Amino acid sequence: MTKINQLIRNWPKGTVKTVKELQELGYSPQLLKIYSNSKWIELYSRGIYKLYGDEISWQGLLYGMQKKKETTLHAGGKTALTLKGFAQYIKLGNDKVYLFSDRTENFRTWLNNNKYLVLKRTAIFNYKNKNYFTNSSTNQYEIMISTPELAIMEMLYLVPHEQSFEEASEIMEGLTTLRPKLVQKLLEECKSIKIKRLFLFMAEFSNHAWVKELNVKNVNLGSGKRVVVQKGVLDKKYKITIPKLYAR
Repeated sequence: MTKINQLIRNWPKGTVKTVKELQELGYSPQLLKIYSNSKWIELYSRGIYKLYGDEISWQGLLYGMQKKKETTLHAGGKTALTLKGFAQYIKLGNDKVYLFSDRTENFRTWLNNNKYLVLKRTAIFNYKNKNYFTNSSTNQYEIMISTPELAIMEMLYLVPHEQSFEEASEIMEGLTTLRPKLVQKLLEECKSIKIKRLFLFMAEFSNHAWVKELNVKNVNLGSGKRVVVQKGVLDKKYKITIPKLYAR
């Protein structure tokens, strides 16, 4: 089998490969140029190739990015919750797709070809912990996404400016099977007081049974009030402003 046939055979449709990955597979820049001139492959963005004429899905782009060793880039927030069936289906082209990573990585240049992809780089969560992630499968490959426990906290990270309080609370209501040990770990490691207070408020408001297994005393909830919703009412327990409809 020729090298180009081997490359194409092992290249999942709808995905990309970085120049670095291709070089590690034994394809030199000179060989890639020959393949490109012969219209076997073509540049998707600087430093990234796709099969010639192939349509790239956001999952395929993420799959290619996740080939980078030790990357923390993943689908998170509402996107991850949607893939696990906890939120309404994302129609690419209408709704934003949220990708998260820590602040040491920047994929913005490679994501510029798709205006619906939103990258959030944050140090609020410990993205080095592999237990916080799961896989989502397509026909040919898997991508790494947040577990529902992490995804809902990422969603709360975007409240109120990019995510409504009401939708986040509605999705939280459906998270009846969150694992309390994983939730506990995330709450203890999360660096955002707002997220932790919001999470606990919404979980209690939804009356989830797993809340009783949490040890809130081990969670740093800070001090003082936090304005989450403008012109909202203050929840006395968690000292955050919430919509009047949620007052208890």
